[in-house]
Amino acid sequence: MDFLLGALKAAAEPTRLRLLALCAHGELTVSELTQILGQSQPRVSRHLKLLCDAGLLDRFREGIWAYYRLAERGAVAELARTLVDAIPADDPGLALDLERLDQIKRARQETAAQYFRDNAARWHEVRSLHVPEREVEQALLALVPAGGIGDLLDIGTGTGRMLELFAPHVTRALGIDASREMLAVARANLEKAGLRHVQVRLADMYQVPVPTGSQDMVIIHQVLHYAEEPQEVLAEAARVLRPGGSLVVVDFASHALENLRTDHAHRRLGFTDADMAQWFANAGLMAAAPVHLPGTPLTVTLWSGQRPAS
Repeated sequence: MDFLLGALKAAAEPTRLRLLALCAHGELTVSELTQILGQSQPRVSRHLKLLCDAGLLDRFREGIWAYYRLAERGAVAELARTLVDAIPADDPGLALDLERLDQIKRARQETAAQYFRDNAARWHEVRSLHVPEREVEQALLALVPAGGIGDLLDIGTGTGRMLELFAPHVTRALGIDASREMLAVARANLEKAGLRHVQVRLADMYQVPVPTGSQDMVIIHQVLHYAEEPQEVLAEAARVLRPGGSLVVVDFASHALENLRTDHAHRRLGFTDADMAQWFANAGLMAAAPVHLPGTPLTVTLWSGQRPAS
């Protein structure tokens, strides 16, 4: 009972309750929370420490940044969600906080979108600085089933390279991307290759414009590190899989190259196997053993999972 009383005591303060509500809507840094709350950084940091010590918030570090989110596991994780749900939806203070949170998220998205616009024409060049493409592509093709793939979806298709790679093995393929400039590059590449059974479309990776249970394979290649909520992207990808369908995520293993965040708008500095396994499980997928492709200095990992056949 002591841990429960401690958690309730930690939450029983207006600023800390606001912090819980904000961290239930996404992962936020101290500076972002300070901006939203209009309070000093030492004060906000002190409140965050109390909430973390009580088990109501999770804290994780990526390079020089620390992020906070509502606890997902632990003795009081359910209590944290219950407390947030109990805050009236029409509370004026919460409404103002969420408006400011939306402004921060829009600014993040615009930073990433601007990067894509600035780098669309040289995307392959930028990506080759960090990823051993040939090795990654060979590992990806090894995942193609013997009978080929019926319907394939490439989320965050960029220049369309994954569509070109898998085109000989699929009946139909669709690539989606949120950048018109990237899609212009992809369309030009696909037209040049004469791939008439492959299409691209402007769309949001959080709201994939295909029916539930309609895809045999979904690929998310070097995109997830830009996502505000990667677990939601995976859940949406899993939604569109047929029974027996596969999700393949290609991205960097966890690393500390802060310049990828500052210079290339990466939201995440890679991912751990544990986080990916948990997100796959939450999405209802059976995860396979990850494939690690060590590089210098980055390691590329292939995480894959399958929707149960029945």
